[in-house]
Amino acid sequence: MKSRLAAALAALLFSAFAVAPAMAQERQQSQQQRNADDEPAVTQGPTSRAAAGRQRRERAPAAPTAEQILASAQEQMNLTTTGCQVSEAKLMGKTAADTTVYEVACGAAPGYIVETKTPPEASSCIILAHSAEIARAANPTAPPAAQCTIAANTDIQKFLRQYAVDAGVACTVDQAKLRGQSSDGAVVYEVGCSDGPGFWIKQQAATWTKTPCIQVLAERGTCEFTTTAENAAFVKTLLAGSEAASCDVTEARLMGRNANGTFYEAKCAGADGVIARLNTENAVQQIYPCATAQAIGGGCKLTTAPAAAPAPAGGRP
Repeated sequence: MKSRLAAALAALLFSAFAVAPAMAQERQQSQQQRNADDEPAVTQGPTSRAAAGRQRRERAPAAPTAEQILASAQEQMNLTTTGCQVSEAKLMGKTAADTTVYEVACGAAPGYIVETKTPPEASSCIILAHSAEIARAANPTAPPAAQCTIAANTDIQKFLRQYAVDAGVACTVDQAKLRGQSSDGAVVYEVGCSDGPGFWIKQQAATWTKTPCIQVLAERGTCEFTTTAENAAFVKTLLAGSEAASCDVTEARLMGRNANGTFYEAKCAGADGVIARLNTENAVQQIYPCATAQAIGGGCKLTTAPAAAPAPAGGRP
């Protein structure tokens, strides 16, 4: 009897020890479920667009400050031959080749657009404006060409008027434009004057030169801002004090130069034209009437030569 009772107690104890861990596990799971019910729901799947944008903004580097842009642009300009001291700079962006592009103002001097190539490539705002003008004339519907937009860089005429002063042009400049490039690689500009004929000017190294439009025409160039009347008035001033001072010059041309001087032809209203020879100081040395100047540089071209006298009847005189 005692043995059966002991066996029953042993079985009961074994059952209690076996059930206790299971009950504890069940209670733990139940508590975890209650905790989970109290937590906010977590959405599984792709991150929302707003969250993704927030992550990108957090990863993106801070935009450079105006001071950093100015310093970086000056560093690039220091590697060019422009001598530009950057007074203002604008970050324009990146190219497909991963270079950076800046626009810079250079104080009182013309500005540039510079690309961080090796070495940096700087394009003058004056030349860019000229190129854009040509592109618009060729195709008005074409996308706009790159050009400068900083306010200090947009008054191209101001820079060209200063170029005229630097070249020694003493007139009042009222028009100016870039003409192109000369055979020696220098950039050529035309300036017009409100009080006389204009000039072509160009800079080689640090030296400016000027060419009067009457000479440009003689060399088969063109001047848009100088009229026939302005050239005629200029030659009229050269004839002052000479025997041709009374000539009312309506047209004039530069014929050329040689060791004896410079030769101009003047067409005179209501009178025979003349060819004038001047020295290096532009003082008249000699006047040749067109009627007898056929041997001077091929003769007059602006004055109609008188008709040849008819041969006398009966043959030779």
